[in-house]
Amino acid sequence: MFGEASYNWQKTLFNAGPQLSTSTVLRGDNAYLINTLGAARLAGISTVTLGTTAVDLPYRKNNSSRDVQRYAVGAEGDFQLFGNKAVWSAYGQYGETNAREQLRDIMNVTRMANATDAVFAPAGNALGVAAGTIVCRSTLTAPGNGCVPMNRLGIGVASQGAIDYALGDPYRDQKLKQTVAGINLSVVPFATWAGDVSVAVGGEYRKEEVSGYVPTEFQTGWSVGNFLPTFGSYNVKEAYLETVVPLGSGVEFNGAVRATDYSTSGYVTTWKVGTTWAPVDDIRFRVTRSRDIRAPNLSELFQAGTSRTNTLTDPFTNRNGVTFRETTTGNLNLKPEIADSTSVGVVLQPRFIPGFSFSADGFLIKLQDAIGQFFAQDIINRCFEGRTEFCAAYGPDTTGDRELFFRASPFNFARQTVRGIDFDATYRLALDEVFDSAPGNVTLKALATRYIDNITDTGVPNVVPVDIVGQLGGASLPSWIYRFNATYDSDSFAITGTARGVSGGSYSNNYIVCSTNCPVGRPAGVVSQFPTIDSNKIDGATYFDLNLTGKVDMGQGAKAELFLNVTNLFNREPILLPETGLAANSTYSDLLGRSFRVGIRMRTR
Repeated sequence: MFGEASYNWQKTLFNAGPQLSTSTVLRGDNAYLINTLGAARLAGISTVTLGTTAVDLPYRKNNSSRDVQRYAVGAEGDFQLFGNKAVWSAYGQYGETNAREQLRDIMNVTRMANATDAVFAPAGNALGVAAGTIVCRSTLTAPGNGCVPMNRLGIGVASQGAIDYALGDPYRDQKLKQTVAGINLSVVPFATWAGDVSVAVGGEYRKEEVSGYVPTEFQTGWSVGNFLPTFGSYNVKEAYLETVVPLGSGVEFNGAVRATDYSTSGYVTTWKVGTTWAPVDDIRFRVTRSRDIRAPNLSELFQAGTSRTNTLTDPFTNRNGVTFRETTTGNLNLKPEIADSTSVGVVLQPRFIPGFSFSADGFLIKLQDAIGQFFAQDIINRCFEGRTEFCAAYGPDTTGDRELFFRASPFNFARQTVRGIDFDATYRLALDEVFDSAPGNVTLKALATRYIDNITDTGVPNVVPVDIVGQLGGASLPSWIYRFNATYDSDSFAITGTARGVSGGSYSNNYIVCSTNCPVGRPAGVVSQFPTIDSNKIDGATYFDLNLTGKVDMGQGAKAELFLNVTNLFNREPILLPETGLAANSTYSDLLGRSFRVGIRMRTR
């Protein structure tokens, strides 16, 4: 019998970038505009549009927190079956995550518009202030609305009262629950001329649930966030069979089949077959062919709606900075993704280099019904190209917050192809093999992946599939991802140095790089998918980490470890991108800079 319990709590504070705006509109009678430029220079001008990083406003922040608790109980044992020992196990598990997605200093669209629209109060106004006082235009007709005028022109000119009025802290509370029960049995039912045949069978039940709460005031009207509470659940029932069959002459067959029933999307069968061959002890070849699935998750199925606001380029008018509001919702009609994977590899463990091993595995994954999503710019581009189904996904923003409103949901793409090679090299040396009685071991380990192709075909006519390998903007995938560890480990302490990073590449593989002799006369659909740019190069990044561990023997079998971990030791900047908002690659970059973690681990008997 065994039992486990764990609890984790974390809180993060993340800088999400400046309050960037490229389309702030000031009317010609704006008081701060008149004070800055003078009434004479504004004669005949009805509006002025400005772009600003809003230095006076605090940066947007994500200040989220979560606690995770997990409980598991189970039992395991063995008995005789078919004349051999059979091993069984059974377990039950419950996990719960309580998360608050907390944003800080977020623009309320209406209040920011009211604060920006500042005018000189006329004589005899309803507020009772002196004529010429700068007030919100909206306050002249609604004296109790609390609006505080904000100066958007300059640095150090916005009052704290105006900032407090225009910004807020939207949040969403979510509870995710997981209940799991399973049973497993492994046995050797018989043997062949080459050795024992092993078989494993088992089954599992899993239930996933999500529920949430969002105050009404935070559900709409904000520049980002606009959370809605999500509710939903599904369950999964699985049974599996696995076997390993030795065939002689260093050849071994392994296979598995799994039957899975999803309450949301129905029944699927997945399987794997593979063979290994070791002609000598130094080398082993391996081949695997499998069919795998990924079912849609709770968010993809049940997302009630999360909105964002930004700007785009309208291909119908060729106007930049068109404001929009976009809401993403779940899709209950999603099917599981189906992947057919092939892997061919070799493992080298030469006896003349003790402690060294190297493997290389080429992989090819062909994905059907891949779950993906089109967003605002893609939707309006496809509509411009004549795809009427995309035109139905957007229209004018009826709330008046923005010019356009888009509806976006995940759906099953047509297909995706991914191809690459994984490399793994390890060398381990006991120091007493080199120096008499020298304590400890040195381990060197290098991991790398070389991506060759990653092409998604959406199935939309006239949309050309593009290989994103080497792209560091948008849906990024570097050509190389690598990691190298060097570790010294002894009975009293350990030290590990890590170098990790990605290769450089392009901002987007859709761009055509040119400054002169750029292509002309192309159809509008081609121009929107393959625009021109004068520079498309993005540098990669390498980060270094350090981990120090001290080991303490507490007696009677109890041990403790004190550790210090320094991530991004040399405080290298993230991979910067030429875009608004975060302006950095958040997938492969270190966004925090140098960070420290100190802790203690204890084990008792």
